[in-house]
Amino acid sequence: MNILMGIGTWFGQNILTKPEFFVGLLVFVGYLFLGKKIYEAVGGFIKATVGYMILNVGAGGLVTTFRPILAALKTKFELNAAVIDPYFGLQAVDEAIKNIIEQDSSKSNLAAAVMMALLIGFVINIILVLFRKFTKVRTLFITGHIMQQQASTAAWMIFFLFPQFQNIKGVILIGIFAGIYWAVGSNLSVEPTQRLTENAGFAIGHQQMFAIWLADKLAPKIGNPKKKLDDLKLPKWLSMLHDDIIATGLIMIVFFGIIMWVLGPEFFTAKFGKCVIENGVQTCPVINPHGVAAGAFDPKKLSFGTYIVSTTLLFAVYLTILKTGVRMFVSELTVSFQGISNKILPGSLPAVDCAASYGFGSPSAVLFGFLVGTIAQFISIAGLLIFKSPVFIITGFVPVFFDNATIAVYADKRGGARAAFILSAISGVLQVLCGAVAVALFQLKGGWHGNIDQSTVWLAQGFVMKYLGIIGYVLVIVAMLLIPQIQYAKSKNKEQYYEGTVDLEEI
Repeated sequence: MNILMGIGTWFGQNILTKPEFFVGLLVFVGYLFLGKKIYEAVGGFIKATVGYMILNVGAGGLVTTFRPILAALKTKFELNAAVIDPYFGLQAVDEAIKNIIEQDSSKSNLAAAVMMALLIGFVINIILVLFRKFTKVRTLFITGHIMQQQASTAAWMIFFLFPQFQNIKGVILIGIFAGIYWAVGSNLSVEPTQRLTENAGFAIGHQQMFAIWLADKLAPKIGNPKKKLDDLKLPKWLSMLHDDIIATGLIMIVFFGIIMWVLGPEFFTAKFGKCVIENGVQTCPVINPHGVAAGAFDPKKLSFGTYIVSTTLLFAVYLTILKTGVRMFVSELTVSFQGISNKILPGSLPAVDCAASYGFGSPSAVLFGFLVGTIAQFISIAGLLIFKSPVFIITGFVPVFFDNATIAVYADKRGGARAAFILSAISGVLQVLCGAVAVALFQLKGGWHGNIDQSTVWLAQGFVMKYLGIIGYVLVIVAMLLIPQIQYAKSKNKEQYYEGTVDLEEI
């Protein structure tokens, strides 16, 4: 048993939570099943892995550069607030679980709860796809780092709402909940994503899967698909904004430039600690008491204005890198996964990072959704202040960018600029208001997951479990399992449903 646990832990730590290797492995296996030569499979592995790593460089650069800037507002104005961001939520969950262990040393095995639950959830997702004729689930969630974040949040939900299950039974409950959410949520995104990409052959496995489905349904009703963002007529002097790199660069200089100017240079200035000589090499650790972009700004070498411009333009740089990576790994994955779909998991589709959709929608939609969602969040945060909410929220970069950009991409495809605006704005408001409720409900200190699915769907499920106990948990599980059944029942073409394709003439 210990050997199996060791193998499972190794696979989880080295493959499953490293999406670049997991995607590369799937491409390698898929090409072999398609009858490709071994060197072709190896080439596919390398290209897909590198493509995903490029995507990670872009996404990671956006997060590490701009998340601290938004979070610094909390420090600048000495706010007692929770940051709605999965990384802050992850930290809050880790601290909460450590407190449980400190209070009861017999529960020390909970430290490995997240990884065990993640593996259980992944196996459940595979089982649901294997028995798709009965479950109607067609998608395999393969975005490992997102699985880790969601398994962590689910762990705290179960441990907090059911203290009697702060044990291995609770880990199983977490794994079942997470695995079914991954399968059902990504399955909801199949038709919207196939419409967006014109049957490219993948679904979304991320933090806004229910929101994608809802945006795809609502957009045609509230907007006009013939009036997309790219069709907006701008004055001649603004026509350059149709170029997404120029638009991103200019708007970010203004948007983040104002925030950085308000924070002041002291939040970005390098401060050095005591230098240490080790093995003949002197190192002087960089210390910044505010923890924001430590070491990035040296007033002796650069003016603060120049630093602001160079930093904000990185947004356009990282976004371009991200899209380049998307094109590389998606092209390999969609072809090779046919081998897995034919041989191992018949009729299945891979559910990948939401950023994969950015290469198919309007280039303007990504930036537009982010800006609209951010403004909506700021207005909602002001509302919390005005009405003296007992819980205060700080904008987190990951939800405000990736959720709202993704929603705008799908909404613009189906309902044009109007739908993209309305749905991104609603998402921004819900992220803040429902995030505040979630912080109060789950009593996490300093952070909450913050993404739109977790702040709406998971919040509602949390209330059901809180007031109905274990019966509520069962109801939540059953309700999720019914969703693909309803999807199948409502589909006009049953064969097409199992194929995971859409009629392009109806788009």
